[in-house]
Amino acid sequence: MDRAKRRKRDAAAIILISSIITVFGVTTARPHPQSGAPDAMHAAPPPVTRVANVIDDYSGTKVTDPYRWLEDQNSPDTRAWITQQNNYTNSIVKKLPGREAISARLGRLLKVDQTGLPFERGGRYFFDKRGADEDQSKIYFRQGPTGRDVVLVDPLPMSKDHSTTVSLLAVSRDGALVAYGVRQGGADEVTPHILNVDTKQELTDEFTKAVYFSADFNADRTGVYVTRQSPQGPRVVWHKLGSPAADDKVIFGEGYGPEIIIAASATEDGQFLIIHVYYGASGDKTEVYIKDLYKNGPVTTLIKGVDARFQADIGGQFVFIQTNWNAPFEKVMRADLANFGNKENWKTIVPESDSHIESMTLVGGKLSVLYGHNASSQLRVFDRDGKPVRDVALPALGSASPLFGHWSSGETFYEFTSFFVPGTIYRYDVNTGAQSVWWKSELPVDSAKFTTEQVWFKSKDGTRVPMFVSHLKGLKMDGSAPALLTGYGGFNLSSTPSFSSSAVVWMEQGGVYALANMRGGGEFGEKWHQAGMMEKKQNVFEDFYAAAEYLIANKYTTSSKLAIRGGSNGGLLVGAAMTQRPELFAAIVCSFPLLDMLRYQNFLAAKYWVPEYGSSENAEQFKYLNAYSPYQHVKAGAKYPGVLFVTGDADTRVAPLHARKMAALMQASAAPGRPILLKYDTEAGHSGGTPVGKQVEDSTDALSFLFWQVGVTPK
Repeated sequence: MDRAKRRKRDAAAIILISSIITVFGVTTARPHPQSGAPDAMHAAPPPVTRVANVIDDYSGTKVTDPYRWLEDQNSPDTRAWITQQNNYTNSIVKKLPGREAISARLGRLLKVDQTGLPFERGGRYFFDKRGADEDQSKIYFRQGPTGRDVVLVDPLPMSKDHSTTVSLLAVSRDGALVAYGVRQGGADEVTPHILNVDTKQELTDEFTKAVYFSADFNADRTGVYVTRQSPQGPRVVWHKLGSPAADDKVIFGEGYGPEIIIAASATEDGQFLIIHVYYGASGDKTEVYIKDLYKNGPVTTLIKGVDARFQADIGGQFVFIQTNWNAPFEKVMRADLANFGNKENWKTIVPESDSHIESMTLVGGKLSVLYGHNASSQLRVFDRDGKPVRDVALPALGSASPLFGHWSSGETFYEFTSFFVPGTIYRYDVNTGAQSVWWKSELPVDSAKFTTEQVWFKSKDGTRVPMFVSHLKGLKMDGSAPALLTGYGGFNLSSTPSFSSSAVVWMEQGGVYALANMRGGGEFGEKWHQAGMMEKKQNVFEDFYAAAEYLIANKYTTSSKLAIRGGSNGGLLVGAAMTQRPELFAAIVCSFPLLDMLRYQNFLAAKYWVPEYGSSENAEQFKYLNAYSPYQHVKAGAKYPGVLFVTGDADTRVAPLHARKMAALMQASAAPGRPILLKYDTEAGHSGGTPVGKQVEDSTDALSFLFWQVGVTPK
């Protein structure tokens, strides 16, 4: 696979992805209650959940867990409880008014053609594409830039409910073979397959179902290098095509534990295998190794023993390194490949600036750098010595991908999107600067009707924090509009403007949508990240509260009309908001969340996140985790906003037990009034896989809930 493309995918594997920042929309509203609609403050009482206290001792501090039994996902008692909760939620949400209008508009926005970024191998262009009437994307290729699109892999026949997805893992350098992964129900684990592009026949090679961090063919496509997680830790494995899996050879990874992430990929010419070892989900410490594949040489060290982030790539006789080593906003260095081991020969060619370097790619014998400037994208091209060539002209304030291409070719591709600008893929020539639209979404959206402004507010400690605020042009700011606030604030992940069909629905009908760029993210470099992690995590929450207070003080909305949502690490964010500042919000959608921060590290992929959060197994870290962990701070009799928890069985990243336990505790503890609901999918998981039709249904449920809680009825 194209190395630039792989880097983006590797980064996605490293980060606690994806906040699921796609937001739920609102439509033009009229006051509740509507005849036959439930009262927003008086939902039917929830089911009663059995209490079975377990007491843990953390260095002398005793903590009671009343719903430990719900951690056992497969026990008959838990399964019966899930069924009961879903029945309760459906009995309320499915009867809320305005569902037809919401569903119809979301259907028009979601059921459209979608195409992924292409990359070229052997004159063929490979990409994924989903038709407007299809539930999942298929893998395609095109012979030449203007050839006919040919289906390579179709996941739709693989499952009756269309919850199985496929993803392109690697393509041989001549475009003759592809490796793709099959994934069920949104789980992180995939099963790789190898396909002959010309014959459309699958090879007989078999691979273990696992979490795979990388895959790449060697130059003569006689085999593939894969990096997969095992109980012992990640291992880089060489698989010779046509040989049994039992003959696979581990070439790197021995001694690394399961808390480590490793990604390996070959250079464009296939001569070198570059191996990155990441410590923690943010990769705040990185090691880099290299293996000469032409000579079948040993794995040798390029970078080790430096507490900094590194991303290395080879172009010609040079090694290019993006790093935050002595540069919190990051820089790009270069060294001769033949003398790389001597750091005195490393030369800074793109120095640190006031814009954070998000990524670098090597294209057309040049260097492309993607910057984040005040949480919006800038793309610049430099020559191999770091001399500026030009800026890539972006259409608006928004988010751009890196330039994807080859060191040996000036042809590249990138994608651009914004809050109300659908994804557009551009073909860009790094030699001339010429660009043209390669694919554009035909969504029924009039982008000219919307406006986005970036505002700045002060957090509790005086830190200035930015926030994007979007709405229809001419919307009157008198506090009467419903508002939806979201954010992420973690893992060095930058939250930049991106398109969301649900956010468009919200704004089209008079709602305000706000995205806050709290500390903990990567918007302003490593110092910004570190200011919101470990013992400083409370800063993230305070930034979020200050954002909400800004919206209220400046008459965008009021507390009674302010909804918030977040997923994954963002689920922790809104969970903390729910327990620390319940009076500030009317409604919360909390998706795939982390909520019991005293036990999170014991489950699934959470071992990767200890460098970001800390662990209760450490006495000092226990103190600050216990100080904010949402599950430990639910108060009996307290008045809480209406809450909809969302999770699913197939989430193999953030354990669904967090939402199960928190829903039970909130239902038992909250003062009567606002509903506490759990939407629990027995098929879908954290990282996608939901058919489009199901996406429409799920978003409709969440929108209906939010409308109900902010006292409006969509029409």
